[in-house]
Amino acid sequence: MGSSAHSRRNLLKGIGAGAVVVGWNAVTGTWATAEAAASPAVVPLPPLDGTLETSSAVLDEFSKDWGGFVTARPKAVLRPGSVQDVVRIVNYARANCLKVSVNGQSGTADDQESHSFWGNASVPGGISIDAKGFSKIHSITATHAVVGAGVSLHQLSAATLDRGLIVPSQTDYLRLSVGGVGSVGGFGGTVPKYGLFSDMIEEIEVVTGAGQVLTASPSVRPDLFNAVINGAGQVAVITKAKVRLMKAPQRVRMFTLSYTDLAKWQQDQEFLMRDGRFTHQGGGFSRKPDNSGWWYQIEVGYYYTPPGSPNETALLAGLHDERSALQVHDHLFRDWTFRVDPGEQAWKDGGFWDGPHPWLHLLVPASKIQTFVPYVLSELQVEQLGAGFTILSPFQTAKVTRPLFAKPNEPVAYLCDLLRMPPPGDPDIQAYLAQNRKFYEKLVSLGGKRYIIGAVPGMTPAQWQRHFGAAWPFLVASKRRYDPDGVLTPGQGFFS
Repeated sequence: MGSSAHSRRNLLKGIGAGAVVVGWNAVTGTWATAEAAASPAVVPLPPLDGTLETSSAVLDEFSKDWGGFVTARPKAVLRPGSVQDVVRIVNYARANCLKVSVNGQSGTADDQESHSFWGNASVPGGISIDAKGFSKIHSITATHAVVGAGVSLHQLSAATLDRGLIVPSQTDYLRLSVGGVGSVGGFGGTVPKYGLFSDMIEEIEVVTGAGQVLTASPSVRPDLFNAVINGAGQVAVITKAKVRLMKAPQRVRMFTLSYTDLAKWQQDQEFLMRDGRFTHQGGGFSRKPDNSGWWYQIEVGYYYTPPGSPNETALLAGLHDERSALQVHDHLFRDWTFRVDPGEQAWKDGGFWDGPHPWLHLLVPASKIQTFVPYVLSELQVEQLGAGFTILSPFQTAKVTRPLFAKPNEPVAYLCDLLRMPPPGDPDIQAYLAQNRKFYEKLVSLGGKRYIIGAVPGMTPAQWQRHFGAAWPFLVASKRRYDPDGVLTPGQGFFS
């Protein structure tokens, strides 16, 4: 297709979204429309298969994230019509000292939003790439799905379940993009058995910060693959991913076990993880119904397909829970997969969805659970959870296989989440953030790590270097090689 055809398509798509821009004016630091294109300071845009939008309404959509703490307005949004559009925009950004970042803009049909918490996907003054331009499911076989990076895990699960398949490990909340989750990790209830969602990705197509379209896997360009997976978008834009699948069960029997003794709870969590009798394993802590103290809970699920059925006596043998508090529920596996959907709607109906979300995600060494959890509970007021909840779930660190996922240096660690949903108008949001920072620093002193998606204020490049530890030189070298002009994903603040 020739340049004139590209330009005509670009113009037609831009009508109704604001004035169509034709280039960047480096002198004024603004986008130029056709009327100003004659200025020698204007660098013409390359022909695009999609559109570059600059209307205030669009920029507003891409200025905020779900955390609600960072507002960073881009100067343009690329709605890519092809992988080559990303190449063109990355090279254009390099030539004009602009920054570029991908924004997942996932969610429901009515609520598209960035699900970062601290401006992770933001690109102030730069170009935001709408990942929905890559929302095609290319193929599904008995063992793998090949999907665009903008496909949500919700869309992928719906498509694979129609074929009796599922990704072995994925997030519990599914309205997140494949590329976004693959860039950070992805925790869910099957991590103890299978590893992170990012460990399910076996091949990627990317556009590097040097403007190259490359394919990478553990055997083809493994350095690039390992720099992209869990690399927070620092070296390349993911456009396509090959994701592992397994046969889905028809049903799941869920057991909620409750404990008043943290040591017994931890003993049983790690016993069950080693034993492997359950496919799903998680947990958390919550106040007892009479508010007399805290329950420590284990949530485990047995996957099965009739005529097979769970042997509950055998599954619960050898455990030390308060058996009178046991809860057992059986679900169709498809219903279980989409179990968070009703809760999301309830949060929206209650006004909790649109406010700030001071969520905290930490990785605690198993040897420090008996120290860290009581410390958190001594500081945490139950009212600070609002309509939210907690997660305290074990995983085997050896199952997390990609080098840029920073994890405690122990065989077993725990994801510790405070998923706080303050009521609308809560005046103490800054206090929550200060508490997040306090919990994080305490954990670092105990050898723990953070999971990089949460709301932890004040992270400096030196602290990010501390976070990545021995993997930091690899990240720096990969940035220099694959994003030599430093155009990609400034929002995390790893380097400045």
